[in-house]
Amino acid sequence: MAVGVPENDVFAAADAVLARGERPTVERVRLELGRGSPARVGTLLDQWWEQLAGRLRGETRLPGLPAEVAQAFVAIWQQATILAHGVVEQSVESQRQILAGEREQLAAVEARVRLDAAQARQQAAEALAARQVADTRLVDLEQLLVQRQAQIDDLREQREALLGQRDEMRAQLAKAHEELQETRKQAEQTREAQQCYSREVEDRAYREIDRAREESKALAVQLKEAGGRLQTLQQTLLSGQAELTEAREQLGAALSHTQGLRDQLEQYRQASLDATEQRNTVQQRLLHAEAELMGARERAAAAQARAEMLADQLAAANSSAPAEPARRPGKAASKKRGAASPKVTVANKQ
Repeated sequence: MAVGVPENDVFAAADAVLARGERPTVERVRLELGRGSPARVGTLLDQWWEQLAGRLRGETRLPGLPAEVAQAFVAIWQQATILAHGVVEQSVESQRQILAGEREQLAAVEARVRLDAAQARQQAAEALAARQVADTRLVDLEQLLVQRQAQIDDLREQREALLGQRDEMRAQLAKAHEELQETRKQAEQTREAQQCYSREVEDRAYREIDRAREESKALAVQLKEAGGRLQTLQQTLLSGQAELTEAREQLGAALSHTQGLRDQLEQYRQASLDATEQRNTVQQRLLHAEAELMGARERAAAAQARAEMLADQLAAANSSAPAEPARRPGKAASKKRGAASPKVTVANKQ
């Protein structure tokens, strides 16, 4: 707005405000003018108030009029002024009431503003403290996040390593499974071979035992027939029978040992991981059992030879008796059978 507003415009605006029954104020005059600075309008409004008193007395408005006209005009003017003054006083009073109400409202608003400002300052302080706490927490969380990320990376590396170890262990497990299957197959073949061998050994042993029993029975009959006559030879024959019994017991022990070997072979199949070592052990035990069995056979053969020798002695002793010649063919057959038995033993030994 322009600063140098004319005073006549200000005065005319003040008169217009007053003619509406309102008290001329700086804001109302500026609103009426639509321009002018508050300082310029305020200064000219003070001059208007000073001139208003002279204007009311009619000294400046009625120059050179007749006295009667002037007095009538002054009286009319005074009445109008009084009416206008009353209107102005009423307006001023209403404006005062309004202003008082506005002041109270303003005070309440100021109180609310102060309270809101205090609350705002408190909230700002709390927000600042919360922000500081949040910043601290954020820093801690960032550090924790970095630590967690490092742990995640470490766990990922461990996971990759464990996956590699798992694949390697799977490969080793598959290889071990294949080796186990091969070992089981070999163990089964070994067990079958050992069973066949054991059956052959048992059958051979049973045949030898049966043969030994038959020959022992024949010897017992011959020794019983010659027992009454030759006590010394009978004691020798009893000694031979005791040795034969011992040989039988040793042969039974060998058979029991062979059965134990069978049980060990069954356990050997279940413990296939140690198949090779146990197989060697079983083979050694079988060889040992075979050696014991061969020893028992040799002892049985020795007992048989001794029994045959006793039979020959009995035959020689009985050759002097007249009633004995008919029995010599049987004794000769026994000799032949006794001579053939060692050959069988030797063949089995081979």
